[in-house]
Amino acid sequence: MRVVITEFMSLDGVVQAPGGPEEDTDGGFAHGGWSHPFFDPEAMGGAFDDALAGAEALLFGRRTWRTMAGAWPERAGDPFADRMNALPKYVVSRTLRESDLTWRNTTRIPGDEAVARIRELRGQGGGDLLVMGSPTLVRALLSEGLVDELRLMIMPVLLGGGKTIFPDDGGLRTLELVSAATTGTGVQMCTYRPVATA
Repeated sequence: MRVVITEFMSLDGVVQAPGGPEEDTDGGFAHGGWSHPFFDPEAMGGAFDDALAGAEALLFGRRTWRTMAGAWPERAGDPFADRMNALPKYVVSRTLRESDLTWRNTTRIPGDEAVARIRELRGQGGGDLLVMGSPTLVRALLSEGLVDELRLMIMPVLLGGGKTIFPDDGGLRTLELVSAATTGTGVQMCTYRPVATA
């Protein structure tokens, strides 16, 4: 399985709370829902459809999983929602209990086992293990060299601070730009893959 990351991102690298004001206010973040003015349903919706079509399973951090689990099950009947609801889902969490896993087909990965378990999943055959949002988890995956592809939707807005997916450990990680397109709303849709080191 390839680990594929899909993120809405501001020009200054922030991924926090693109969907709504109450999504994630950690650190006093006050710009929740910032992605909405830039969303291009045709181009960006198509990119999400493509990502989901190639997914064998979904992987989330706890906060993103809770947000998704609160939204997608009630949208049954829409093809995108039906696919989201049907796919196997993994959530990395130290605090969720089995009784909390109300979204169908969800398996909890204990936080202290996350790297090892994701390595195992990545070693299996099949389609992509798709990650949406989940900045803390993505940062850990990048730090461990467990990301095979980054699909970034970089929006023409500066947020002045907030959560990012990029490790701040001083490590050099070279990426190859695989594809790029610009939407009518000025979003740069860029796909990157790590460059293999000798």
